Amino acid sequence: MWAELICGLVIFRLLRRFFSDDDALEIENTDSGALFSVANKVEKIYDGKVYAGLRIPDADTGSREDIDMVIVTKGGAIVISVKNFSGIISIDSDGSWVCNAGDRHKAERHPDPVAEAKKRVSILESYLEQRGVPLPEGYISCQVILANPKFCSIHSNYIPPEVITYDQWTVLKPEAKSLFSGWFKGGLRAGKKEMQESINQKLNFVLSTAPMWDRLELKSNKHVLGEFLEFKGKNDDLQDLRNIKRSKVSRLIVQQFSMLGFAPSKVQLLYSPRDFRNDGASSSEWKELTIRASTEILFQPQNSTKVRKFKMSSILSMSLSA
Repeated sequence: MWAELICGLVIFRLLRRFFSDDDALEIENTDSGALFSVANKVEKIYDGKVYAGLRIPDADTGSREDIDMVIVTKGGAIVISVKNFSGIISIDSDGSWVCNAGDRHKAERHPDPVAEAKKRVSILESYLEQRGVPLPEGYISCQVILANPKFCSIHSNYIPPEVITYDQWTVLKPEAKSLFSGWFKGGLRAGKKEMQESINQKLNFVLSTAPMWDRLELKSNKHVLGEFLEFKGKNDDLQDLRNIKRSKVSRLIVQQFSMLGFAPSKVQLLYSPRDFRNDGASSSEWKELTIRASTEILFQPQNSTKVRKFKMSSILSMSLSA
């Protein structure tokens, strides 16, 4: 009996190693996961449009500034920074945050997240003005959300009003919007309703076409931000994939084929041609092709030096920035 159990376990591990995607299994509680969890909740609560993983050009430095997300609502826009800090936080006199997670972990020091968020508001405002969308003063505000459930408390006599602690975040509901009314002061002063609608229409268009990190959506509700590098697989599949480039394609969706519960040997890709004239391709514009499920995507995650490999069988969709 023990021999049968051991043989069964060995076979299971071999099959799992062969059919599964190790890199996909390693993607668990990442910063990207926290970011998209926050984005989904913010969008539902405030009935707005969220743009996540932005990389806004900074005219002063010539580099790109990472912005976790911007939400556009009827009352204004908010730059939101999502922090995965854990443990007890203290704020030094210079504004830096020191995180002590305990468990023998060394304390980590981070730049003032509120100052960073305000800087990103300024960079975003300059970028929008360059693209023909000057905004009324105060139309964009900022917020810092501490989204890690392992966050304990902030040891300080003063907690910046822009900071939402994890306890506040967990109880936030639509009827609790008054807790964060400061987000929308700029928008409420913006003028007539028609002016706000015109501003938001332009704002949504610019943000939808702004530089962003590429995005992978994996099974089990996992997301990864970073840069798509290339496909890896059999020559005939790579030949079929030759037209899927960021200059030509904005998004692809992976549809799985499975029989009797076995891992699929083939997947169908639906991809939409890049078109800046509208918000997306119509159903008639989507193109399709079929390739091996073992074909891999090489992807460089944000804030990582390691290139990851993701099998098509583990992917639901991929979005490519222009």
